Amino acid sequence: MAELKIVLNDPKAKKSYSKTLAENSLVGRQVQETIEGSLVGLEGYEFLITGGADNTGTAMRADAPGMGKKKILMTQGVGLRKNVRGRKVRKTVAGNTVYEKTSMLNLKVTKYGKTPL
Repeated sequence: MAELKIVLNDPKAKKSYSKTLAENSLVGRQVQETIEGSLVGLEGYEFLITGGADNTGTAMRADAPGMGKKKILMTQGVGLRKNVRGRKVRKTVAGNTVYEKTSMLNLKVTKYGKTPL
């Protein structure tokens, strides 16, 4: 199993921190789900999964259910550049569930622990 890179966003300090996990203990979690900090090695913290990408760099979307890649029809949002008004585009995106091929996750701090990031 490949390593998982995590970007921890701190809204108070307005900084981001990078961390690498050897094993992917977050398989089955979804975008917009709250997780405990002990899963990523930070006791006392709570994080919100805000997004991520798979091994090919395809962005995860919260409205694409399941694991793996999906082809969805979209007009705006993650994975689509600025579009002409009213145009719909079918694009490939990653589903909202973390799986074995997820290589990067974005996490936002919702509850702080005792130790600094």
